[in-house]
Amino acid sequence: MAGGNRFRYGQWRGGPDPLAPPYDVRAAVDAVGSDVLAGGSLRESLRELLRRGPQGQGGLDDLAARARRLRRDALRRGDLDGAVTRARALLDQALAAERDELRGRDGDDARFAEAVLDNLPRSTARAVSELSGYDWASAEARQTYQRILDGLRGDVLEQRFAGLRDAARATADPAVQRQLAEMMRDLNDLLARHARSEDTTDAFAEFMRRHGEFFPERPKDVDELIDVLARRAAAGERLMRSLSDRQREELAGLMRQSLGDRLAGELSQLDGHLRSLRPDLNWQRGERVRGDEPLGYGEATGALDEIAELDELLDSLDQDQPGNTLDDVDVEAVARTLGRDAADDVRRLQELERELRRQGWVTRDAEGLTLSPKALRRLAGTALRRVFADLTAGPRGQHDLRSAGAAGEVSGASRPWEYGDEQPLDVVRTLTRAVRRAGPGVPVPLAVEDFEVMETERRASAAVVLCVDLSYSMISQGRWGPMKQTALALSHLMATRFPQDALQIVGFGREAMPLTQQELAAVEPDMQQGTNLQHALRIAGRHLRRHPGAEPVVLVVTDGEPTAHLDPEDGEAYFHWPPLPETISATIREVDRLTRYGATLNLFMLGDDPGLRRFVDAVARRSGGRMFTPDLDDLGEYVVSDYLRARHGRR
Repeated sequence: MAGGNRFRYGQWRGGPDPLAPPYDVRAAVDAVGSDVLAGGSLRESLRELLRRGPQGQGGLDDLAARARRLRRDALRRGDLDGAVTRARALLDQALAAERDELRGRDGDDARFAEAVLDNLPRSTARAVSELSGYDWASAEARQTYQRILDGLRGDVLEQRFAGLRDAARATADPAVQRQLAEMMRDLNDLLARHARSEDTTDAFAEFMRRHGEFFPERPKDVDELIDVLARRAAAGERLMRSLSDRQREELAGLMRQSLGDRLAGELSQLDGHLRSLRPDLNWQRGERVRGDEPLGYGEATGALDEIAELDELLDSLDQDQPGNTLDDVDVEAVARTLGRDAADDVRRLQELERELRRQGWVTRDAEGLTLSPKALRRLAGTALRRVFADLTAGPRGQHDLRSAGAAGEVSGASRPWEYGDEQPLDVVRTLTRAVRRAGPGVPVPLAVEDFEVMETERRASAAVVLCVDLSYSMISQGRWGPMKQTALALSHLMATRFPQDALQIVGFGREAMPLTQQELAAVEPDMQQGTNLQHALRIAGRHLRRHPGAEPVVLVVTDGEPTAHLDPEDGEAYFHWPPLPETISATIREVDRLTRYGATLNLFMLGDDPGLRRFVDAVARRSGGRMFTPDLDDLGEYVVSDYLRARHGRR
């Protein structure tokens, strides 16, 4: 009891858990990074994060599966031809009652009427039309016949105008029909003016004042009114296109007969306006709805409208089109079709995507979401930690990166700290200066002028090129993930510990191309055949020559011998298997150029192809480099360790 109010407590039902912790955005980024380092596609991994949802709960895939189940249920709801079927049943009842009445009468008039009934067309619509002027002898038959017209007219108008709740009875009143015709005439005039881009603000207000009872949705402007009416009109059009030719002809004839010329004409004009104003709606598509239960006009169009809304929802949940975001998903439509809990899942995913963007972990380009430079640094740092977790003291030159400053080796001298210095702090000299300034005592007060840093000797810089094979065999043989992890680890090592070194990553398939760290993370395997090492080494040579004072280092990771080279005449890549002598010669010429320049050329061979082994061994001996055959799990360790050794090189 509080303030006179009584509260009752029970088990939490529906909606998000109010006590659940928020999503760990960094954990989501790390999950994507793990997929990428395992060889997965960057964009696909980001999409999968949203598809399966953080911690594997409430993702787009679950929501789409629920929407598809509802769509299948709607497709089995019943027989779309139910309006014609019901009209046929009522017509048979009316004819049976009329014949019973006529059999009890004598005279030529009764016999003539029986002949008229016996010669009615088999078509329900045409029979109803021919009976429009028939003088019914049976009051029961007349009422049953009228139910055909009133019922279909009411179903059609109630489907188009939700304000007609008792349409079947109300629209039988001639006064109501005149009011409807007047409303539709004013509506067509309003839409025609809107289509001509006239200012319809006042006209819309006057229309709603006069006819607002037909629109319980209370649209705020003409565009909202058009949206409401166009969806319903499109559902009616899809119903027609879902029927067979005979069924469509029957239903159209019955609708003309039930509405009358005036209402039918206004409704046809209205549909034309709506189609031109909302051409993006699905007006043309029919559906194969099947079921035992005959559906009336309103029920059939309702099922098709539900199917159309589910189709739109599935398109927005798909998120495969470039530029799509979760903000494009209509949360209200999700709540209408899938329920409140599904809408809550969408809101959480939208918040996750917005938070990823707000915190700078993802960016959006023309192809969709991708990791930002900030996230790539985190991903590359993870790759480097994985590599160094495997490095132990041994014969391959491993180094503990934490033992040296970024600028060089400690010389033994020190100097006062200046803004921007990254050298290690000289703790002894710093405390000594503080004591001299402030006198003995504990604690020792420190001032900015007390700090001293250790002088370091500048290390010799290195120009490093890592050439990585992007051919399809790399991913088909499970080598894609270790290759990416190795390249990202090396790039992060050089950026954070050896910033004076210049790294260029070169990917090569049928052709070669330089890659940034971001491009490397997102790169996909080359689906064309070809391993163009010649092109990769040519790009490597250009990078080395741009840094003439640095130690030149070239590292090559590949799983296939060269099968492509650049044609000297037109510069196009030429592929042939088995390798041509021209390809081998062109590749060796680039090896010789690098060797003459003084580059260390080391090759890391993945797989056990005999032809590749012979080629790699020959290149290593010719260039004075080394050949490695690491296991996939050791590739990063080998490459990073060899870089640390080779950067001190021959010079």
